[in-house]
Amino acid sequence: MNLEFVSSPSVVSRETGRELGGAMVGEPTGGIRPAWPEQSVKAPLLGACTATIHEVWSVDQPLTSGHSEGIAWRRSEGLLFGVIELHETDFTSSANCSSLQAASEEAYRRIFRLLDAEQLPHLWRVWNYLAEINLETNGLERYRQFNIGRQDAFLECHRGATGNVPAACAIGLAGSPLSIAFMAGRAPAVPLENPRQVSAYNYPADYGPRSPTFSRGALAYLPAQELLFISGTASIVGHQTVSPGDVSGQCRESMANIAAVVDEANRLCRSSPYILSELSYRVYVRHAADFPLLREVLMPLIGDADAVFVQADICRSDLLLEIEAFASHTLEKS
Repeated sequence: MNLEFVSSPSVVSRETGRELGGAMVGEPTGGIRPAWPEQSVKAPLLGACTATIHEVWSVDQPLTSGHSEGIAWRRSEGLLFGVIELHETDFTSSANCSSLQAASEEAYRRIFRLLDAEQLPHLWRVWNYLAEINLETNGLERYRQFNIGRQDAFLECHRGATGNVPAACAIGLAGSPLSIAFMAGRAPAVPLENPRQVSAYNYPADYGPRSPTFSRGALAYLPAQELLFISGTASIVGHQTVSPGDVSGQCRESMANIAAVVDEANRLCRSSPYILSELSYRVYVRHAADFPLLREVLMPLIGDADAVFVQADICRSDLLLEIEAFASHTLEKS
């Protein structure tokens, strides 16, 4: 089985029946929704010649589709992609649990129930989006509320909250429901950490009652293919933000962190080494006015690589950008 990633202004007209899932990134323009699970990342694209980009993961074997507890999903023999959206207004807030926390915990419980039922129990990559990520309500920032719900679900469903956890991002989108897309497989991924950073799941209590439950990256395996997922990566060294207020400095620091994760991947990978210029990047930019300078700094660092720029909020209020990436290599037959 081979997994292919394609990014295009329009993919619906080219439907082949091999689409596992994907994302619509940008401003929706209406029209036909695809038959496969598609996460809506409704945010302005920056520097693009189109208002919308469709990203699609496709495989070269038959697929099965389904719906389970609000999750739209498709799977192949050893791989599953799903999307769930929950509205916080459907969950009751209490003194000890906000509606966002309750929705986050429930979303992950449903995901784990689906993966267990489909016997594909291992999360490889997760994309999390929520509204007003930096807003403080009930005495706690909303990102930290999300982290409580996410980690509680991991523990309740007998998944560890440290070590072997998926690559992930958590991004703020204006007016978004809690939206989670995920890719999972039969075998566990190999988690990657960054020697320049404290692992997110070991952050001190200064960053909230629960640490974020994700790895800095992951290597995942199909029979003849190695996949490299790099989580949302920002200007953090140790556990502290570096270069506050300086978008150029934050861009360089973020790419230094991505380079460190790539180095770790190359230490552990079964394929040829990865290089920065072959990755596909998605770049989240807090302030649209920073985009020209950010692009000027970033592009020489990534060469001819594909990059999509999206205006969105980052998980810390002093972070101006976050970068995630993906690449794949063919494995030699033994």
